[in-house]
Amino acid sequence: MASLVRRAASRLVGSCGKSRFSVNSLGAHGRMRYLTPSISRNNPFSTSARKKASSNDPLLRVIETEIGFAEQADDYDRVEETPNGFPFKMEDKPGSKVVTLTRDYQGESVVVEVHMTNLVTGEKGDDEESEEEEEHEDKPDKPKQSNVPLLVTLSKKTGPSLEFRCTAFPDKIVIKDMWVTFPDDPSKDELAYEGPSFRVLDEKLRKAFHRYIEIRGITPGMINFLHEYMINKDSKEHLLWLKTLKNFVKS
Repeated sequence: MASLVRRAASRLVGSCGKSRFSVNSLGAHGRMRYLTPSISRNNPFSTSARKKASSNDPLLRVIETEIGFAEQADDYDRVEETPNGFPFKMEDKPGSKVVTLTRDYQGESVVVEVHMTNLVTGEKGDDEESEEEEEHEDKPDKPKQSNVPLLVTLSKKTGPSLEFRCTAFPDKIVIKDMWVTFPDDPSKDELAYEGPSFRVLDEKLRKAFHRYIEIRGITPGMINFLHEYMINKDSKEHLLWLKTLKNFVKS
């Protein structure tokens, strides 16, 4: 009788798929008292998860420390109020390194892309030094200054557009380059003559173009606001970046 019960238990085990059962004991009359699942303690998945969490812990701790420092910074949550008379509509998307300013001026569309501020830290590469020396070659003794890169696009309803690549310093805006684009027919851009470098143009023509964009709202008066705004944005984006890293490493 006992052998029959054992064979029955064996068939029951075979029919239960991945679960394994063991017969704990047989009663005095060969009856099975109970069946209990036998679960393997060596689960490779739980071990792998523990190892992953353990190996990531040092990095997570460092990232969390950096997040704490970023949250304590004075400028990460500061709100810069738009100055009175600011003529542009501002679009600032979290996660983007560019702020876009737009306005209409006498039938023209004026779009300004404001890029992250170039802060002067005292440590510059050769390219950065030569570029800034170029900007201030007329004032060689002037100390280096932080600046805001701008891309200004002026468009009419139809026809070509004018684009200006500018560097905005606290006391003035410098036009680096100027070129004509063809929004209605981008294929023309590949073959279009871009003109000479802006800095080799006649001085009167350069001054006239500076006045041209200033009338459309690209004035030194707006730069202090943009400079502070982009510094604050840089702090916010840095904090967002750290939190994204933390979520990736933690997941």
